Amino acid sequence: MKKVIILVGVMFSVFGFTQKAEAQYYFYDNNTYDNPVTYELGASFGFMNCLTDLGGRKGIGKKFIKDLNMGKTTVAGSAYLNATFKYKFGLRAEATFGQIKADDKVLEKVKASTFGRYERNLSFRSKITEFSLIAEAHPFFIFWSFDDEFDREPPRWSPYLLGGVGFFSFKPQAQLNNKWVDLQPLSTEGQGFLEYPDRKPYKLNQMNIPLGLGIKYELTNKLNVRGEFIYRKLNTDYLDDVSTQYIDPALYANYFTGSKLTNALLLNDRQYELTPTHVTLPEDQRGNPKNNDAYFTFNLKIGYVFGRESIK
Repeated sequence: MKKVIILVGVMFSVFGFTQKAEAQYYFYDNNTYDNPVTYELGASFGFMNCLTDLGGRKGIGKKFIKDLNMGKTTVAGSAYLNATFKYKFGLRAEATFGQIKADDKVLEKVKASTFGRYERNLSFRSKITEFSLIAEAHPFFIFWSFDDEFDREPPRWSPYLLGGVGFFSFKPQAQLNNKWVDLQPLSTEGQGFLEYPDRKPYKLNQMNIPLGLGIKYELTNKLNVRGEFIYRKLNTDYLDDVSTQYIDPALYANYFTGSKLTNALLLNDRQYELTPTHVTLPEDQRGNPKNNDAYFTFNLKIGYVFGRESIK
């Protein structure tokens, strides 16, 4: 987090220096001109969803949106500070907040085709807090010739690409007896157990790579709106606490006691809730470790622009 704050400070210091070093101005319209660097302070409202091992659609599970459950979409929001250089490139610091969730019960109507994914009967929810540094590239202004001295107003519409680096926190939970229980401390797949040296406890604070696209429209010389889709590429398959194989439940007594032991036994394998006679064997498939998890957002943003000045 400290590195992100330092990087943001350096970013806006560089943009500020560039703004002072430039001598020319850029006319926005007949009454307003831009400095080479303009700034934007804004907020967004939108939706968040995820792609994990849980839930999905019929079959064995497919990649990307082919396995997406739109019914699990939740509300998300963000606040950001953006600096834009000559309409072409932008760099912004953004804080995003939301929640993700998924469960296998959504597969009930197609359970005959899911090869045990419905019967697995697992579920999760997790709050997401993300701080990111994202670069924007606006092709209209990069590849078309809009000289410093405009003979007309610049286009109001501007599609753009974006990518960057983020730092996010998550905490998968499952509901048990009307209470939400944190899953990571329970080592549901033997993470941290001596018997599974290759399964390390996953961290709840990690880096991600935001990638996406958007479109911006200038409402006035002070206000703009944006529509954005941002996909987060992750380096973990444990966003939902599910990744690989079941373990021998007898091992939990070697590591846990009390309520923690009880929760681990009840939450690592929940097939008994649907089929009380079911017997799960150690090393039976619990998740698919070949594909990491991901989450994404659709946002509508509104921004206040400063750095433009009225012609006197």
